Amino acid sequence: MGFLESRARLDGKVAVVVGGAGGLGWAATSDLGQAGVRVVVADRDRWALERAGARLAARGVDHLTCELDARDAEPVRRLMARAEERFGGIDVLVNVVGSAVREPFAGSAPRHWDAAIAGNFGWLLPAVDAALPLLRASTRGASIINFTSIEAHRAAPGFAVYAAMKAALTSFTRTLAVELAPAGVRVNAIAPDMVVTPGFSRVVADDADRATWEDTPLGRASARLAVPAGRRGEPDDVGSAVLFLASELSAYVTGQTLHPDGGAFASSGWLNWPEIGFRNAPPPGVVAGLLDAQDVSSSPPSTSSTPPVT
Repeated sequence: MGFLESRARLDGKVAVVVGGAGGLGWAATSDLGQAGVRVVVADRDRWALERAGARLAARGVDHLTCELDARDAEPVRRLMARAEERFGGIDVLVNVVGSAVREPFAGSAPRHWDAAIAGNFGWLLPAVDAALPLLRASTRGASIINFTSIEAHRAAPGFAVYAAMKAALTSFTRTLAVELAPAGVRVNAIAPDMVVTPGFSRVVADDADRATWEDTPLGRASARLAVPAGRRGEPDDVGSAVLFLASELSAYVTGQTLHPDGGAFASSGWLNWPEIGFRNAPPPGVVAGLLDAQDVSSSPPSTSSTPPVT
């Protein structure tokens, strides 16, 4: 065993990843499994769950899969019981489940509020409650890792309830970290910015918005402008953060939020304009171009048949 492995002490741990079959959840599951962690993967997407199980088996990862909807507390309790029966307990709980739909709050429906509350915060409470007895009993270093979002820390027009629930999750993480610290259970959060995964198309407004995120010349130019690191996040960037918080490398870290976002939250509105550098307002040339375009689009059409004088 090398120096890093001996410090991390991940080999042999047991992790439950709720929402772990696709997207960022799969990034967490995959990295944990390859680090020697035995993984319990829970997801409501049957096809993604089957695919995840096959990929883990092909890599020789000791694992268990379970199809469930995390918003239903009873299946989650049964999940923890199955994990205990199979592996004797758990050491790490990774809570990934969440969903966002762009919708201005004004005119939105109460059923949409309820869905955002349940899907981004409410489901987490019974999951943590069911896992706590097992985590308290862990002798290998217990860790809870909650997925929140950069939107928990800044305004998010079009995502008001989603962002509020992610902020609630962040606050819950800090309080739970203090309550559980004497029991040796660490609690931290991960707050990525947008990472392009199979589900990201549900978040973007339209094809034009999608084009600014994808791996195209336009998307790469947009990333260089908006992200100090100059690129969009990859699932592996988030998986690495999970590995750190699950390992004993973070044994003295609790109540914190990691931001694997390339500096997007730190920049908070400062954009890296080509040939100009960081500014928190558009350069004059860009503003002038917008004004010119506005003037042209707002000018009434000409009714004269006389050719213009040039």
